[in-house]
Amino acid sequence: MEPDFLSLYHSGELKKRVEVLEARLAHCDLCPRNCGVNRLTGEVGFCRSGAFPTVDSVCAHHGEEPPLSGTKGSGTVFFGNCNMRCAYCQNHQISQDWRRVRGRETDCKSLAAQMVYLQDICGCHNINFVSPSHFVPQLTRAILEAVPLGLKIPLVYNTGGYDSVDTLRLLDGIIDIYLPDLRYADNKAARKYSRAPHYVENARAAIKEMHRQVGNLVTDDDGVARKGLIVRHLILPEDLAGSEASLNWLAEEISRDVHISVMAQYYPAHRATRFPALSRRITKTEYEDVLAILNKTGLDNGWIQSLDASENYRPDFDRQGHPFQSN
Repeated sequence: MEPDFLSLYHSGELKKRVEVLEARLAHCDLCPRNCGVNRLTGEVGFCRSGAFPTVDSVCAHHGEEPPLSGTKGSGTVFFGNCNMRCAYCQNHQISQDWRRVRGRETDCKSLAAQMVYLQDICGCHNINFVSPSHFVPQLTRAILEAVPLGLKIPLVYNTGGYDSVDTLRLLDGIIDIYLPDLRYADNKAARKYSRAPHYVENARAAIKEMHRQVGNLVTDDDGVARKGLIVRHLILPEDLAGSEASLNWLAEEISRDVHISVMAQYYPAHRATRFPALSRRITKTEYEDVLAILNKTGLDNGWIQSLDASENYRPDFDRQGHPFQSN
C-alpha cells in the first residue's frame, strides 16, 4: 500500500496545500485558539512558536503502540512547545518550557533529511509527528521536501486532540495514521487542567474528521500499521477524564471497530501536585472501572496498559520496548 501523499506530490496538490497552510501563519488560526498572530514576522501566540519548526528530538522510538513501533521503531519527531498546558504533562520539558527549546528551531529541508534518515538508515516503519498541531505548515513543507529524497513510509499525526477541523481537512491524503488523545469529556476539567477551552467539542469534531479521512486501522501482514485511526485515552484520578462518556461516544459516534489505546501510565508529573485530585496515581478500582466500561461499549480492538505502567513507564527517548499489552 503506497501512501497517498506520494500521489498528491506528483499531481502538484501537496505543494498547493503547503502554500495554503503557510499563508495561514500570517494570521495564525491553525488550532482552536485562533491567536491571529503573524508568525512569519516573529510574533508568537499561546504556543510560543514562530515560522520555523522547533524540533526537540528525532529518534527511532520503540515505546508506541505495537503496530506503530513494530520491530524497528516509529520514526518520531518530537516538536517543541504545545497548544495545550496539561498540568500533569509527562513531556513538559519539551511541550511547555519554551525557553528550553528556544534555539532548537530548524529549517524544513533539514527536517526532511532527518525523516529520510529515520526511514533509510534506522529502518523505521513510519514518521511520527508528536505535538504537531501548531506546526502543520512546517511539517507539510518538510514532507514536500522529503519526497524527492525518497520518503515513502506512512505518516503519523500524534496529537493531544486539540485540533482544528479546517486544518485537518488540508491534511486529507497527506496523513496516513491519526493518533489523537481523547483526554476529557468535560470542558471545565479541560480548561482547569489543560488550559484548553472548548476541548470536548473540538477534540470530538477533530476525531470525526480524522476517521472520515483514514477509517479504522489497517495493518500489513506483519501487523504494522499502514493507515487508520488509533485513539488514546489516559485514565486520570477521580475520573477526571470522563472515561464512560468518552468511550461511549467513540463507540456510538465513531465505530465499535475503532482501535483504542487505554493508558494507565498517569503519575503526578510537572505541576500536578498543585491540584489535589491529580496528586496521586490511579487506583486499582479506577483502573478496573474503566476496563469494565470498555467491555460494555463493545470496543474490542486495541491495547490496555497494565496497572503498573505508571511505575514502569517514564518518557525516555532511549527506552527499548513498550508498556502496552493487547486488549
